[in-house]
Amino acid sequence: MRTVDVLSALGSNMVDAASPGQRVNVEVSTLNGVTQLQGIVIPPASKGHLTVKLVNGYNASYPLEEISSIEVLGEHEAQQTVHSHPPEHSDDLPRIRILHTGGTIASKVDYSTGAVVARFEPEELIASLPELTRIASIEAVKLGNMFSDDIRPQHWNAIADASKKAFDDGCVGVVVTHGTDTLHITAAALSFAWAGKGCAPPGRIAMVGSQRSSDRGSSDATENLLSAVHWAAHGPAPVGGAGDGVVVIMHASNNDGECAVYPGTGVRKLHSTRRDAFQPVNCEALASVVFDKNQPRIVLSDSYQTMRDSQPSREIAQRPSKYETGIRIAQFIAGPWLHSEEIEAIVQTGVQAIVIQGTGLGHLPIDDPEKDAPENTKVWRALTRCVNREIPIVVTNQCINGPVDMNVYSKGRKQLEMGLLGHGSVTAPDTVVVKVHWALSNSMKVADAVASNLCGEGINMLRS
Repeated sequence: MRTVDVLSALGSNMVDAASPGQRVNVEVSTLNGVTQLQGIVIPPASKGHLTVKLVNGYNASYPLEEISSIEVLGEHEAQQTVHSHPPEHSDDLPRIRILHTGGTIASKVDYSTGAVVARFEPEELIASLPELTRIASIEAVKLGNMFSDDIRPQHWNAIADASKKAFDDGCVGVVVTHGTDTLHITAAALSFAWAGKGCAPPGRIAMVGSQRSSDRGSSDATENLLSAVHWAAHGPAPVGGAGDGVVVIMHASNNDGECAVYPGTGVRKLHSTRRDAFQPVNCEALASVVFDKNQPRIVLSDSYQTMRDSQPSREIAQRPSKYETGIRIAQFIAGPWLHSEEIEAIVQTGVQAIVIQGTGLGHLPIDDPEKDAPENTKVWRALTRCVNREIPIVVTNQCINGPVDMNVYSKGRKQLEMGLLGHGSVTAPDTVVVKVHWALSNSMKVADAVASNLCGEGINMLRS
């Protein structure tokens, strides 16, 4: 343990005072007085600053001239990789398989760089939560250690195949650990894979992630994973048509104690950092997992219970449908920057469909009432040519929530006459793109798919 007078060290290399990876006490002089901080030094956020990762997981940066002293407590003791034997299976507990793809739930902080890296093995997740073994008989399969922004349709297929193998091997439920940035997209993809053809999956499938890495004091990983395993082991059998073929389970609020169970086709990440980043789109949570004295308990919502009672029974799918990895779908955002040249250029690449996020009720800039915006007329002509080439054009909702309704304004009626698709849709925008991809992959007309409720994505559970 040593104390460094920072003021006298400003002229030297700051690394001599405290290096990344060292645990320190820092005394900072601010306008509000002297503040004491304790944490681990990471590379500075900017030149002339000291950056410390605090015990709660947040980073704090201060100019060197505001730091009066640093007490070096020692080197940070990184968590060691757990080399554990697979847990013994109990015939008294439901058999669950965790499919590990990576993401923040499987990440740690690298204190030499300050970055969060995906390097947590599935065995470590299980070994770090002995409570899991009281919920279910757990197995783990590693499919990868990827951040979710790197996941593509070939990975959806791999997850679908792995979930089929789990059910074939006798598991009653599957939990997929996944990065949060595209978790809702993969959830929608698996939903259509298992239930898009009018079936229901053989068991429960829960997608789960975390907003904070597992080694942070503020991590949401523990309750999220416990809730997902509990749902996969003890939740109701999916009916398939209520958006429950695949569910997303994350924190219901920024506080601990309750996780929400969302339909995999009706949820979206709406905040970059909050623990309750995931919120439903045009629907409600199917259920919640509440922790009573640290014991998880499932509470179904009234609307989901009503749907379960009213939904016709579906056959159990023998295998999931797949996604063609060569399919190309162009996406545009309606607004002042949408031009015909971009549309025509993309069409020349051989796209099989176009999805446009329309404004308001699903409108596009295709009119020039004041005769001063010829760009709009060019957009109308470009889209008309696409329709004539039989390239499906689907309009979804830039507002995220609310329906696409092209009957209200003359602009929308013009779009309907053009042959644009999406009228009446309440499906989450990202789910629409996945749905189009699934339809193209499975020889279904995009117009028929967009107009149909295949697995709960078209059910509006909220009043407009």
